[in-house]
Amino acid sequence: MQHAGDLAQDLAIERVQAIPLNIEVAMPVPGGEKRSSLSCVLVRIDTACGLTGCGFTAITEEEAVGATINEIAAAALIGESALDTEKLWERLYWLLTPRGQSGYAAHAMAAIDIALWDLKAQRLGLPLWRLLGGARPRVPVYATFGFNFLDREQLAEAASQWAARGFRRLKMTVGNHGLQRRDEPRPLSELIREDEARVRAVRARVGADVELCIDANCSLDPYHARLLAARLADCDIAFFEEPLTQNDARALAGLRRRAPMPLAAGQNEGLAARFADFFQHDALDIAQPNVAITGGYTQCLRIAGMAQANNVAIANGGAWPFHNMHLHAGLAHGGFIEYHTVAVRVCEQIFDGLPEPEAGWLALPERPGLGFTPDWARVRELARRPLSRGHGKH
Repeated sequence: MQHAGDLAQDLAIERVQAIPLNIEVAMPVPGGEKRSSLSCVLVRIDTACGLTGCGFTAITEEEAVGATINEIAAAALIGESALDTEKLWERLYWLLTPRGQSGYAAHAMAAIDIALWDLKAQRLGLPLWRLLGGARPRVPVYATFGFNFLDREQLAEAASQWAARGFRRLKMTVGNHGLQRRDEPRPLSELIREDEARVRAVRARVGADVELCIDANCSLDPYHARLLAARLADCDIAFFEEPLTQNDARALAGLRRRAPMPLAAGQNEGLAARFADFFQHDALDIAQPNVAITGGYTQCLRIAGMAQANNVAIANGGAWPFHNMHLHAGLAHGGFIEYHTVAVRVCEQIFDGLPEPEAGWLALPERPGLGFTPDWARVRELARRPLSRGHGKH
């Protein structure tokens, strides 16, 4: 048996590189095609034994995160062992967020932490989900299909197509960046009336057997979120995700007491302390830490433990299913994975070996580490393309 010190020495970090990308995708929609883009950052960590780990973060300012990693964080990692995930996460915390800041720092920490766990699992010869606990070999998925650029008929048809593919859980957006775009002006009262009509069109098309979720992307105030929730009381909504601006824990708790459907949030939070606020306020039915955003596996494990202790369900929100599936397959408290159409198209351009869902389930790989790998030649080509501002969430 190899000594633990030898394992640590094998995983001595020799090089850390962040690669900012902005990737264009062509998404099929009923009656045509919609072109979009999303930004992301890959982190490559090379070690003494020749293993390479790959980390990932997204839906942020990719150049700022890349610079944070390359110019600040990398120097703190060189010579350390990728085996020491807890030690290195704590070092990065005090380097990048010493007074509880979040933002770009949390994204940088997430990408690095994912690469470290990928390396650790590879060196131990285990798929990451087994290293995290091995609770189940597959996870349930829901499809995010319903974006604001689709009209009512396109929405209904898209929902029907996803249901025909075996997805029994679907999610669509509401709110349409309402608070962000108040300068147009566009009254929120009109916006939520249209949201109601869109949700009803989808529910009528797919019937009662398909679970339907809605996501406002933090774009509503408490008043209009409460009105929309009340108007959709008879639509059997499985959960209302990020209904409120700033994920205000106090306001979420108030909405949860009055809304006729469960509430979910947390995918964009960078600190475990924010989830503690949610639990202390009884603000959520479903907590949504995202390993690609919420500080990686190291912090999401802590958040999942808090959620379990508070009897709050967890699920993946904020996309990036192939990284988040390991957390939810590893833990007994794991939940649903989000199969986000645009995000999946982004991953398909970067990685080889991605699993495909079947009948609403995603099987976990048995290969060591993440179980899928970037095509570095393709990544170099993507990195040479001109960057455009496309980091918003759909």
